[in-house]
Amino acid sequence: MLRKISFNIAFITGLLLISACSYANGDSDSKIQKLSQEELNKFSRAYFASGCFWCVESIFESVEGVHEAISGYTGGEIKNPTYRQVSAGRTKHAEAVEVYYDSSVVDYKTLLVVFFGSHDPTTLNRQGPDAGPHYRSAIFYQTEDEKRLAEAYIKELNGPALYNGRIVTELTALNVFYIAEEYHQDYERKNPYNPYVQAVSIPRLKDFQERYPELLKKEAMSSHE
Repeated sequence: MLRKISFNIAFITGLLLISACSYANGDSDSKIQKLSQEELNKFSRAYFASGCFWCVESIFESVEGVHEAISGYTGGEIKNPTYRQVSAGRTKHAEAVEVYYDSSVVDYKTLLVVFFGSHDPTTLNRQGPDAGPHYRSAIFYQTEDEKRLAEAYIKELNGPALYNGRIVTELTALNVFYIAEEYHQDYERKNPYNPYVQAVSIPRLKDFQERYPELLKKEAMSSHE
């Protein structure tokens, strides 16, 4: 059974004084793609937002059948937004991820399980210590079939009241996805000692892995053990 992800309020209060998802020094090394863009284009894509994209990217990349997750922005009003603009809440974009997946290994319905199972979809414009519309819970569908599957799953989750509140996840058609600045890519992996990563990203990833071991890649299972 899904359960609402909880955070230690006292600890996060202290964390906010020193760090947040917006805290980054930009010194990370270049993104290391497992496959070239041409190879990635052979796979299906899906688009999700559920708080800081550093967290969301690492969660999806731990799932069997997912070959890449790229951090970026979508759902807003201006072209080529920057992180500074998005984080200031002036563009209406959400921090989101573009997920490249092999549909013969993992289907869209399973990606919905990953999405809803790795964050609290009942908090409006907030996820953990991060607040603002750019941290909203959202699914950006590309086809009517994706929309139908998402609507049906939300209805399924709301039915037995698995959460302490109704799901507020935004469901909207994908417009344009803008890839975020290079230093945001694979941020959790490249910056394991960042205060935010230590206090929020890694615990969130481990929480997901503990509850869904059957969805993990072998290497993710090994690191979890």
